[in-house]
Amino acid sequence: MGLDELIASVPLVDHHVHGALRDPQDLASFEAVITESNRPSAPGVSSFDSPVGFALLRVCAPLLDLDGEVTGAAYVERRRELGPEEVNRRLLRASGIATYLIDTGFDADGLLGLEEMAEVGAAETREVVRLEAIAQRLLAEETASASFADALAGEVEAARRRGAVGTKSVLAYRAGFDIDLTRPSGPSLIAALDRQRSRGTRVDEPEVLAHLLWAGVDAGVPLQIHTGFGDTDLTLHRSNPSLLTPFLRASESSGTAIVLLHCYPYHREAGYLAQMFPHVYFDVGEAINYAGAQSRQVVAESFALAPFAKQLFSSDAWGPAELHLLGAVLWRRAMARVLGGWVEDGDWSEAQARRVVEMLAGENARRLYRL
Repeated sequence: MGLDELIASVPLVDHHVHGALRDPQDLASFEAVITESNRPSAPGVSSFDSPVGFALLRVCAPLLDLDGEVTGAAYVERRRELGPEEVNRRLLRASGIATYLIDTGFDADGLLGLEEMAEVGAAETREVVRLEAIAQRLLAEETASASFADALAGEVEAARRRGAVGTKSVLAYRAGFDIDLTRPSGPSLIAALDRQRSRGTRVDEPEVLAHLLWAGVDAGVPLQIHTGFGDTDLTLHRSNPSLLTPFLRASESSGTAIVLLHCYPYHREAGYLAQMFPHVYFDVGEAINYAGAQSRQVVAESFALAPFAKQLFSSDAWGPAELHLLGAVLWRRAMARVLGGWVEDGDWSEAQARRVVEMLAGENARRLYRL
């Protein structure tokens, strides 16, 4: 098997992803879920006229029996004709993703769950639990501040017993990384929880958020942290992973892996951190979809510094199954172009390139998450 054939066929472990949409979409709603912005488009602007829109039509339309030159409106109409179950089945199974590690903590009601993703996608699924979602539920249930830490730890442990392989934080969305992430003392946490209750259950109190990070560390499974590119709830420069350096120093002795998700446009900083700290790993998942044809440059830049055993594949797809498929297809194309070019130039041997493909496609994730 040559390098290109290996890249095209190797089964993938998508180590951070969400479920696919279970409901049909009209044109407006579909355009809204293929962009990270939660704002309405400007007049005359279509999400299909973007890097992800162009890539989506070229890659996905043929799988729905359409030409890659089809319009966005005709594509969405074809989706409606086939129905979400058939669309999801065709696109998920075409991705070559063998295992999904699914973050179940965000807007999950309209998405396929773990068992549904396994069935429709003909894949294994495992859960990643979102710490802020657990905390929000505990606050909504009026869990006493004095017992909150124990209740949170108990919920995370219960998730582990039912098969969860990791935890996740969306600190970037709630406060950013330029806050004090020192582990709060018991009295400080209780006071912070009381302040949080005065504002509601959406967790944004800095000391509560810091506690959630440390609860993830204490869980003993990889802790995923969203960094970089995301929707309009975050302020981008405050999601630069280099701002996490004090936390990474403090958590190094724990033995818990810290996985920096997405990272773009700070993937260089993430690569540096993965090189410096033995417990830090990263991916460039979400950026691959939204960069479209330019994703090969993002992938190439992600190889600049970090050991290859510290990098992972993810699509970070949320919603339309097109994003699950695109994450895989664009990553495979980028790997073929980038690694194949280095082999052709004599910088790498083909055996080295094959080794790196196998590591990023699944070996690193299987080792890290003990799959």
